[in-house]
Amino acid sequence: MRLSKRLSAVANMVTNGNRVVDVGTDHGYIPIYLVRKMRIPSAIAMDINKGPLERAKGHILEYGLESYIQTRQSDGVKALKDNEGDTLIIAGMGGGLVIKILDEGKQVLSSFQEFILQPQSEIFQVRQYLQENGYRILEEKFLQEDGKFYTIIKAIKGAMETLSPVYLKYGKQLLENKDPVLKEFLLKEQVQYLKIKYNLLEKNTSSSIERLNEIEEKLEYNNLALTIID
Repeated sequence: MRLSKRLSAVANMVTNGNRVVDVGTDHGYIPIYLVRKMRIPSAIAMDINKGPLERAKGHILEYGLESYIQTRQSDGVKALKDNEGDTLIIAGMGGGLVIKILDEGKQVLSSFQEFILQPQSEIFQVRQYLQENGYRILEEKFLQEDGKFYTIIKAIKGAMETLSPVYLKYGKQLLENKDPVLKEFLLKEQVQYLKIKYNLLEKNTSSSIERLNEIEEKLEYNNLALTIID
């Protein structure tokens, strides 16, 4: 089985030997890949919807891995019991939902060793939640696939330094390590914001002025990030 670039990056963050719980598993590709590579002993593939879970079951049976991978219909981690996993994966969901799952599952997730998160949106808020709720960001990856950019965060339990807004928005490690894909994203973002800014300046209405202030703030963060990454 060959994973997409995004899913490969998520799978490669998992510590060898850990039991995986994959929330929102969809086709079950990550648990299947990790078990077949003998990197993990077992996994629980969870999804709130019956359709994706049935697809995952089919793929697990196809590879003969039903003894190693359970499937479980669950809203977040509500169907998870204590001490059933070491690594939590939440990939391909909006940031608000990622936060909700972590927050509602605090008790059952207290024994987990690591959290691998790939939020599709609201990444600032996800980093902020981790900072304020006893998590430490261990590693981040930023990649592009099929014209889209993705952020993948590996966190563990522990105190984390207070991050400035620009680090919360774009990722401290990514900026300080001068990640080339992030730099490409920032340059594209800058062009996009400048186009919007000039269009708004031409309109000069009350609503456009309000929107212009928002774009100016975004440009300020973008410029600061480019200063750090250059």
